[in-house]
Amino acid sequence: MTNCFHCGDPCLDTVIEHKEKSFCCHGCKTVFDILQDSDLGYYYDLDTNPGISPQEIEGKFDFLDNPAIVEKLLEFDNNTTQVVSFLIPSIHCSSCIWVLENLNKLNKAVKTSQVNFPEKTVRITFSSENTTLKELVLLLSRIGYEPYISLENSEKKEKHIDRSLIYKLGVAGFAFGNVMFLSFPEYFEVKEFWLDQFKNMFRWLMFAFSVPVVFYSGRDYFTSAYKGLRSGILNIDVPIAIGIAVLFIRSTMEIIMDWGTGFFDSLTGLIFFLLLGKYFQQKTYSYLSFERDYKSYFPIAVTRLLRNKKSGVREEQAEVYNIQKGDRLLIRNNELLPVDAILIKGNALIDYSFVTGEAEPITKQSGDKLYAGGKQQNGVLEVEVLKPVEQSYLTQLWSNEVFSKDKTGVFQSLTDSISKRFTVAVLSIAFLSTLFWMVVDPSKAFNVFTAVLIVACPCAIALAAPFTLGNMLRIFGSNKFYLKEASIIEQMAKVDTIIFDKTGTLTTNRKNTITYDGIELTQIERELLTSTLRASNHPLSRSLYAILDKNNIQTLDEFKEEVGKGISASAKNATIKVGSYAFVENTSKKMQIKDTSEKQKKTTVHISSNEQYKGCYVFENEYRNGVSEIFKALGQNKEIIVLSGDNDGEQEHLECLLPDGTELIFNQKPCDKLEYIKKQQQSGKTVMMIGDGLNDAGALKQSDVGIVISENINVFSPACDGILDATVFKNLVRYIDLSYKGIKVIKWAFLLSLLYNLVGLSFAVTGHLKPVIAAILMPLSSISIVVFTTLATQYISRKLRMDINKQS
Repeated sequence: MTNCFHCGDPCLDTVIEHKEKSFCCHGCKTVFDILQDSDLGYYYDLDTNPGISPQEIEGKFDFLDNPAIVEKLLEFDNNTTQVVSFLIPSIHCSSCIWVLENLNKLNKAVKTSQVNFPEKTVRITFSSENTTLKELVLLLSRIGYEPYISLENSEKKEKHIDRSLIYKLGVAGFAFGNVMFLSFPEYFEVKEFWLDQFKNMFRWLMFAFSVPVVFYSGRDYFTSAYKGLRSGILNIDVPIAIGIAVLFIRSTMEIIMDWGTGFFDSLTGLIFFLLLGKYFQQKTYSYLSFERDYKSYFPIAVTRLLRNKKSGVREEQAEVYNIQKGDRLLIRNNELLPVDAILIKGNALIDYSFVTGEAEPITKQSGDKLYAGGKQQNGVLEVEVLKPVEQSYLTQLWSNEVFSKDKTGVFQSLTDSISKRFTVAVLSIAFLSTLFWMVVDPSKAFNVFTAVLIVACPCAIALAAPFTLGNMLRIFGSNKFYLKEASIIEQMAKVDTIIFDKTGTLTTNRKNTITYDGIELTQIERELLTSTLRASNHPLSRSLYAILDKNNIQTLDEFKEEVGKGISASAKNATIKVGSYAFVENTSKKMQIKDTSEKQKKTTVHISSNEQYKGCYVFENEYRNGVSEIFKALGQNKEIIVLSGDNDGEQEHLECLLPDGTELIFNQKPCDKLEYIKKQQQSGKTVMMIGDGLNDAGALKQSDVGIVISENINVFSPACDGILDATVFKNLVRYIDLSYKGIKVIKWAFLLSLLYNLVGLSFAVTGHLKPVIAAILMPLSSISIVVFTTLATQYISRKLRMDINKQS
């Protein structure tokens, strides 16, 4: 089979030969000519078949003729120069970057264009006097880089980047370095005239450097400790705040009373390492959105029909938010319906799979109600609006209180779970040792009390989780599993119940398994069937045509398509009917064959030839690679449930595919899924929900861990805790196991830090803790924990890669 020179796809219908190269369609050929004429032929030297086949765009971007909409999309506009940023999901290689950053060669009005590859966006500065935003979008679409413009783009949001942690870390690091430098001579009690003369000044300089560290860099620990105590919780920040306060007060008293140099070096070092751990844990995937809702999916504008007695009917592009009840809208083929409406004209074939999970398109007649979120798949519709976008069925999914629920604070981390015991133990040791020295030698009591609180400050314990989870976050990301924040890893390790959606989660959206059940078709019948299917735009017809395309295509004498029923055609005195069982059965009075209830539940396309029933093609979802193995592995120690909005037509197939005892629940509405998960949680279970679409949004938010499987991580995924690239679905079990290993690393790090605390306490309770010992012991414990967690997680990462390579 010949592949297209531009996009690399197989040339199925026709092969267009042009300049000694083959193209699958005129779109790819046109893009090739545009690039060659603009001296951009080097595009094809950067990668093999780098292009994207351009899609049909006629009328698709007419809404960009509306100045109000254009204004909302622009980042900058001074009447002559405009700046706009677009999400381009099809950016995938160096060739894409190169051609998009050379747009000025395709359109002289473009001044600059800059690609952000991780975020898959391009920022374009252009002259509004020489071109328009619509012309720019059409140019991008013609060369195969169609921008993704949704309702979300109409709401300009300032991207706020919180750099406060970086500033605090910088202050702490600067002060730590200087205090260490000033403290060094006193570590070894160097007797030198000038050092002795300026000793007090050096000590007060150390105090000056420490003040901003304590009251600026370390203030979040005091705030967190106060909030925890006010709520009756002894979190890890309580002993840390106590340690910081005691270090500062004790050190200040020492220089005031001229007792010594104090512990300012240990103080600044403690806060610096703690902030470093926080920073390390703050790995974010800024190019992904974990909080998307319906606005990311809805169009920014829709075609509204205006009727006037003089001019008749005219079309205008209106913002979705301006659509009101009673408006008439024009919904074109493959457009999404953004409002609840009544069908007035046209043959509706609506795909609600992204909203309900039901895989098969639904036929609607004039007068039927259509719901927001459905995609029309058969021609043009005229509808009358019942509710504006804010009141539509789909929008109401986001009005549930679960979407305003903040999971933060609900989950107790491993570090917080030990902090209560740790705090009680440290305070007990401090008071008991102080009481002992009050009897034996009262002069040492204060020093012992403060020394215990200083050396037992859980710096190393507090660093164990951030560095381990921060490393794990990067390991997951490098293996195409993107988590919203590091704490999700700990939550994953506690999960005992995993609930899967079916359509789009266990199944792939890109292909179906098609089998034929009936009397074998003759060669003539197969050719006629192929020609008939080619003339239809129905999704099932296109899928079936894809597997029959090798048959000879012939010209049809007659072709008729009845929406929701089927298609009929004739050629050379032969007739064929393709469609539903009822449509095909009615062609033959003699036919006695009856469709079984099992087949009625499945997606089927029936065939009759010359008024005689021949059989049917049965469509079954193609399940992702490794589904059986994943369920078998997870089922050993977790409860596994399939919760689907689809019908139970594939229940028998799933029962064969999945382990015995797997609970299968079908025909679930979005609210049903949410309530089911809530009941599971009320029974004491920790639930992970794995889904893919808007119909899973509430369930994902309600669950303890919500993971989305996405075919394209840059385009759309509902609000979730993590995004799993569909290509690595088979590694799901490994990723969950990895979370357990991460927790084990943290526990081992806790034990290591406990050893350091025991060594430090031996100096403290005996009254022998000197600044030089604290200066060595406290940073050493922090550094060793960082090294241990880094080496341990690197070992886990290498083992994961080896397992994945072995599997592939």
